[in-house]
Amino acid sequence: MSHRPSPEDLFLVREVPVDPGQSPLRVDRFLVDRLENVSRAFLRRALDRGMVWVSGAPVKASYRVKPGDVVHVYQEEEPREVEVLPEDIPLDVVHEDEDLLVVNKPAGMVVHPGHGHFSGTLINALLFHFRDLPLFQEGGVRPGLAHRIDKDTSGLLAIGKTERAMQSLGQQFLAKSTSRSYLALVWGRFEAEEGTVEGHIGRDPRDRQRQRVFPDGEQGKPAVTHYRVLESYQFASLLECRLETGRMHQIRVHMQHIQHPLFGDARYGGDRVLRGVDTPQYRDFIRRAMLACPRQALHAQSLGLKHPVSGEALSFSVPPPADMQELLTMWREYVQGL
Repeated sequence: MSHRPSPEDLFLVREVPVDPGQSPLRVDRFLVDRLENVSRAFLRRALDRGMVWVSGAPVKASYRVKPGDVVHVYQEEEPREVEVLPEDIPLDVVHEDEDLLVVNKPAGMVVHPGHGHFSGTLINALLFHFRDLPLFQEGGVRPGLAHRIDKDTSGLLAIGKTERAMQSLGQQFLAKSTSRSYLALVWGRFEAEEGTVEGHIGRDPRDRQRQRVFPDGEQGKPAVTHYRVLESYQFASLLECRLETGRMHQIRVHMQHIQHPLFGDARYGGDRVLRGVDTPQYRDFIRRAMLACPRQALHAQSLGLKHPVSGEALSFSVPPPADMQELLTMWREYVQGL
């Protein structure tokens, strides 16, 4: 008779509470959607070996989670901690005081260590920047970000420098009392000058590197993006996007869902000609445009929040970086030449 492991013999990998509004869903699909840094193969092995528990007992992949459940995922070996070291990486500081730091992150910089990125991240840079603060010295806590932006997205991020500040920022983003706007260059033109995209966002079961919209709301989390057309370039549009929620890849996924992928966004199909004319000149223009800005054309341009200690309303804004500015100039000149 095989021995069924108990939690006392195992090491907890993740604890995942089920949201109050969650409809019944197989636990394997639930975990694939919720756990960003855990592979599907790991979850399959964990379920097969009785390492996934709900309500004090192991469950099979077919178990359907329900509101109030707490899913525990275990493994037999102790998880290995990867040391994250301070690195002298220049930061573009927009604002800094005793409690709050606001930086303008460059495109290409990973925010959090993981997935093979344990050096050159924003956290490495922050550990060096905060090296004289007792809270972040050796043995202390790691800088906690209440929000994040993708590696190849540029723009504003706020970081708390004290426990009180980190807690306040986290509460503000959770309560959706902050304001965030992005500049996004997307494929195609819009009939209306402004609009809203709504749709649950969760991990794409066919590709774990992507998110997708689940219109029926069966999976994922609620997400709302408001947009306004700033400029139209015949075959592309410059948008201001305002987030009501903050899901992974939210603007990129929502724009792809309404058939307007971000220009240059390889993950969501925007890195090829989607609108325009079939001429050598136009194809060459698009090729040069994508070389000028070899990433998704997305920039976190403004951020509004309350100071974590004084409560003062603060507002920050930064222009897009040189690569995106060059891209917009190219589109403006293209339209003028028509």
